[in-house]
Amino acid sequence: MTPGGWTSVRVRSPSNRAAVANALFALGAEGIHELDDDLVTHIRDIDRSHAGTILQRADATASVEFSPTPTVDWSSEWRSRITSHRVGSLVVTPPWLAQQFTERERITIDPGMAFGTGDHETTRGVLRLMQRVVGIGELVADLGAGSAVLAIGAAKLGARRVVAVEIDPDAIGNAEENIRANQVSGVVTIIEGDAASLLPLIAPVQVVLANIISSVLLELLPIVRGALDERGMAILSGILKAEQSEMESAFREGGWRIVDSDEEGMWWSVTIAPR
Repeated sequence: MTPGGWTSVRVRSPSNRAAVANALFALGAEGIHELDDDLVTHIRDIDRSHAGTILQRADATASVEFSPTPTVDWSSEWRSRITSHRVGSLVVTPPWLAQQFTERERITIDPGMAFGTGDHETTRGVLRLMQRVVGIGELVADLGAGSAVLAIGAAKLGARRVVAVEIDPDAIGNAEENIRANQVSGVVTIIEGDAASLLPLIAPVQVVLANIISSVLLELLPIVRGALDERGMAILSGILKAEQSEMESAFREGGWRIVDSDEEGMWWSVTIAPR
C-alpha cells in the first residue's frame, strides 16, 4: 500500500480492455488514458499486491506496472495542464481562459475535486449529443452531475430548468460554485442524493443526461424510462466501446431505440428514446 500517495498504474497491451478498465475503476481510478496499446491511470492509496491480483483476474495476459506518481506543486503546475475544449457551439474552459469566449458559448469550470472539466472523452461525447437534443424551454435531469458541466451546458442551450443530482457530498460545493460562475443559478439546481430515488420526484422530464459507468446505467434504465415524457430522450455515456454490444442488447430488451451516438477514444456515448 502507498498510504496518502498516488501510484501510476500501466497495463500493457491488455487483450480484454473492457474488463481491465472496469477493474481499474473498481480499484479507485477516476479516469483512464490510452497510451499506444496500454491503459494508464493514477490511483491513490493502492495496495499493489491486491491490485495486481484483481487486474490479472480481469486479463491473465496483461502485464501490470506500478510506479510512484511524481509529486508536483499543483498550485503553480496545474494551470498549464488544463486547457479549453471546444465542443460544437460550446466551450468548456477554466476561469483563467474564460474571457477568450463569449458568455453564451462558454461553460466555465473551476477544476476542483469534481469530475468534469472537459478533459474526458465521455464529457465531450454528451456535450456533442446534447446539442442535437436539448431545446429551448425543456426540463433536463443530469444524473451524477459532478462539476455540473453538463447541467450548465443544458442551460446554455436554452433549457428552462435543469436539476443536477450528485451523490458525492464533496462534489456539491464545486458544482454550486460553477453554477454561480456561469450565472445559471436561476435555471440549474443541484441536489445531493441518489439518482434512482430522486429522478421519479423530478419527472416528467424531456431529457435525462447520465455520464456514469455502464453497470450503473443498466440499473437506472427502467427508472429513466419511467421519468421521461412521451417525447423524452436520454443521453448516456461512461460506456466503453467494448461494452457497446452488451448495452445495445440491453436497450432492445428494455424497449429503447438508438437515436444517435458518438465515439471518442475508447468511449461510446449514445442518445436513446423509448420505442
